[in-house]
Amino acid sequence: MLTHDEKRDYIRMDVDCDITYRAADSDEIKVGRCLTLSGAGVSFIAERSFDIGAAMEVSIIPKTSITPPMTAFIEVVRSVRQADASYEIAASIKSIKGN
Repeated sequence: MLTHDEKRDYIRMDVDCDITYRAADSDEIKVGRCLTLSGAGVSFIAERSFDIGAAMEVSIIPKTSITPPMTAFIEVVRSVRQADASYEIAASIKSIKGN
């Protein structure tokens, strides 16, 4: 059995790949950098802040073709300004978009 120190329902994995994101009320798609991914949430770097509770759609684009891309609907839980003026967005995954 695997053990881990996190007090979460899902283990958080460090990820380093592209992510596209857009606010639910917008057609404008931006590209960011995915940082972490778990069964319940995602964090990524965006060029701007988003309000807590904001609904968004993200598509995680793996570096290799072995892993398929994943599109999900998320809700922002945290938006933290970084030293380079970008923002780290943390969000809970509300649903996975089917093909």
